Amino acid sequence: MNREKGIVDRAGTAEIDALVQMRLGYLEEDHGPLDPGDAQTIRESLPDYFRRHLDKDLTAYVIREDQEIVACAFLLVVEKPMSPAFINGKTGTVLSVFTRPEFRRKGYARRIMEALLADAKEMELSVVELKATEDGYALYRAVGFQDDQSGYRLMKWKKQ
Repeated sequence: MNREKGIVDRAGTAEIDALVQMRLGYLEEDHGPLDPGDAQTIRESLPDYFRRHLDKDLTAYVIREDQEIVACAFLLVVEKPMSPAFINGKTGTVLSVFTRPEFRRKGYARRIMEALLADAKEMELSVVELKATEDGYALYRAVGFQDDQSGYRLMKWKKQ
C-alpha cells in the first residue's frame, strides 16, 4: 500500500472502518442528515458488504494524509448480457466520490477519477457510469464523462 500524501491507492479489508465512515460522510452530504435508524443499519451492514466485495467486484480508491483516508471513490464492476451499449458486457459504476471538507480543493477527486478510469480501461470495461451532482459535474466532464443521450429515463422501484 502506498501511504504517501496525495497519492491514489487502493484500500483493503484492513481499512473497512474508515471506508464505512467515508461512505456515511458521502451519504450525509448527498442526502442531508440520515435517519438515525438508517444510519445505524448502514453502519452495521457495510462492513460485511465490504468484506464480501472489496478486491472482487468492488475497488476502493483512496488518498491518505497522515495515514488517514481523506478522499475516496468506489468502482463496482458488473458483467451484464452484451448489448450495443456495452458490447462486452463489462460495465462499471462509480459510487461515493467523496473528499472530507477540510481536504478539498487539492485535486484529490480528480486524481482518484483518473486512476479509476485508467483501471477501467485496463479491465476493458465497455462503459463506466455515475450520477453526477452539480458540484461534481464539471470534474466528471473534464475527465471524459458525457451526458447520457440514450433516450431512456432513469426509473427506480423501491421496497415500501
